[in-house]
Amino acid sequence: MRITARTGDGSPPVQGSYPQAVEVEGATRWLHLSGQIPVRPDGSLPDTFEDQCRQCWANVEAQLTAAGMTLDNLVKVTTFLSDRKYALENRAVRLEVLDGRQPALTVIITGIFDEAWLVEIEAVAAA
Repeated sequence: MRITARTGDGSPPVQGSYPQAVEVEGATRWLHLSGQIPVRPDGSLPDTFEDQCRQCWANVEAQLTAAGMTLDNLVKVTTFLSDRKYALENRAVRLEVLDGRQPALTVIITGIFDEAWLVEIEAVAAA
C-alpha cells in the first residue's frame, strides 16, 4: 500500500501544514475511527488543552494499534476544537505527534458533546 500527499495544479496555497489531497493505492483494509475523546483509560480528564490533545492522539494510536496499524496508516484526520484559541497549540501538538506524516486534515471549531472536552479527533486509516 502507498499513501501519497497531492496538490492539484491551480489549487489555492495551503494555509497550514497539510496536503490538499491524499491518494491511497493498494489498500485492502480501511479503519474509520470514531471521535477519540480526551479521556484517559482510567476515566480521568486532563486539565490543560495540550494534555487533552495529547490524550486524544494517544487514544487514536491505541485504536490503530488494536487494528495492527500505526500513525503511518493515517489517511484523513478531522480535529474538533471547542474554541479557535486552541488552534496554534493544536497544530504544535499535531506536528509533533505526526512527525512529518501528512494525512489529509480538517480542523473544525464547534461545540463538543461534553463541555469539559476541549478537543476530539476522528480519523481514517488504510492498510
